[in-house]
Amino acid sequence: MKSTLRASTFGRTLRLMGMYFRFNLSAGMSYRGAFLIQVLGMMLNNSAFIVFWLILFEKIGGNLKGYDFYDIMFLWSLAATGVGMAAVFMGNAHQISRIIYSGELDVYLLQPKPIALNLVSSRMMVAAWGDIIFGLLLFFFTQAIRLDSILLFLLFSILVALVFTAMRVLYHSLTFYLGNAETFAGFASEMLLSFSLYPGSIFKGPAVWILHSLVPAAFVAYLPVRLIKHFNFGLFAVLIAADLAFVAIGMLTFYRGLRVYESGNRIGTRI
Repeated sequence: MKSTLRASTFGRTLRLMGMYFRFNLSAGMSYRGAFLIQVLGMMLNNSAFIVFWLILFEKIGGNLKGYDFYDIMFLWSLAATGVGMAAVFMGNAHQISRIIYSGELDVYLLQPKPIALNLVSSRMMVAAWGDIIFGLLLFFFTQAIRLDSILLFLLFSILVALVFTAMRVLYHSLTFYLGNAETFAGFASEMLLSFSLYPGSIFKGPAVWILHSLVPAAFVAYLPVRLIKHFNFGLFAVLIAADLAFVAIGMLTFYRGLRVYESGNRIGTRI
């Protein structure tokens, strides 16, 4: 009985997310010129960094602490695709602090859906389509194209999207306990993205522990690089378990925060 109820709830949640996706995409493309400009602008902005890395590797001789140009391009393609997916499918995660302290969370609490998924999936960042397209193109133009590498890349991209969203939820959920944590959450999210774009081997000492915990760039980027080059089932299991743990921690922090949330008595509707 419980398993049937959970399956039904999961199905309704997926349908809700699908409805949000279609609505947000339709709204974003209502002005197609603006939509294309945002997407192309994001792609051009990301492309500028390829030139930077080409020049850098030419200067240093083609190797940076064990990473070559193609390893760096994998980091960038993975981060762009995964973070782009997070912003497209769960683009409201970066607004959670504002929603909490402004009292807008009341509206979500009145809806009979899983609150966290309803909240994060209710908005789309249109420009993030440029990140996804850029990441996919970069992967196909710079990496060895095999069926197994394509499948791994897509799986890793989905995991990046989930972990990045979960960490944003975690950072923003501190607003429940500490007051407005929007600035900290934005800073921590940017740190996670920034560290994921650079070789893990250049970091030493306490930074390594941070990259495996508070800012889990190791599980977002560094382990996928090792696995795409030399697949290992044990390391793959560690990656999956760690990513699921971060997702669980993010959701647990949010739902525990709901227990201390004080309603803003805000009256509103969402269509």
